[in-house]
Amino acid sequence: MCNPNPELTLGLSRLLPSAALAGCLLDKVSGLTGENWRIRAAELDWLARQATPHKRMLGADNKREYRILRQLFASGLSPRPVALIPLGLVVDWTAGESLSAEQWHDCLLNGALARRLGQLHRLPRYGYPLTLHRRYETYWQFTDPGRRSPAWLRLHQRFMARKTPRPLKVVPLHMDVHAGNLIRDRQGEIRLIDWEYAADGDFALELAAIFRGNDLSDSQRAVFLDAYLAGTGGFPLAAVVGQISAWLPWVDYLMLMWYEVRWYQTRQRQFLQFAGSSRQRLGLPA
Repeated sequence: MCNPNPELTLGLSRLLPSAALAGCLLDKVSGLTGENWRIRAAELDWLARQATPHKRMLGADNKREYRILRQLFASGLSPRPVALIPLGLVVDWTAGESLSAEQWHDCLLNGALARRLGQLHRLPRYGYPLTLHRRYETYWQFTDPGRRSPAWLRLHQRFMARKTPRPLKVVPLHMDVHAGNLIRDRQGEIRLIDWEYAADGDFALELAAIFRGNDLSDSQRAVFLDAYLAGTGGFPLAAVVGQISAWLPWVDYLMLMWYEVRWYQTRQRQFLQFAGSSRQRLGLPA
């Protein structure tokens, strides 16, 4: 094994005998917020997900994620957690294929993702509630001070002073559902990866985030909700639609803040471009 990362070597030495460690193959796997490592040997195929200061600023917590994955693994929705190591979190590698843009679009509209989310939302709560006000306040501290305009400060203060919509039902959420975090396994089932933002919250918040993040039209939202509610039920369609609408501004602000933090961390202008639509919806200049 040739590994330039001493933290990973130390962590693996605690999990594997020397012979297996010497025979490991390591491959870097880049993500949006840091480098990860795929670890392969004769009887194992793992992914080491690196904990970084940038991830912690964004709300990621490896210990929380590890505990959540231990709860979820039997459901077939998530990878099996292996261990916590100094580098971060080790999980089983999720074998399968990433979704193309066309496959992701199909997954949104053919019921596959709606059914999987419905399965997740019927499981017991994790025990880690999502508090948007706390998340906003943390993000605000890690945004670029030079971009904190008076208009943005007023908007931030309004969100901090308002109460979030009263939940229809608090359930376990993934809160980072996008094409890059879905894998189609060898049986053709959709599995979710990267659970670092998972928490308990209103199911309509997760749906609002998916609808906003993918700019779904009213007709596309209706198709998604038909499949979702067919498996979950419990609430009239009109009530769910209204609740999703109530959450949309909160999602817009969460997305805006995430992108602004990533801009300050990386200075990559793509994050300011991604934030543009949220800024426009919230009435802020670009």
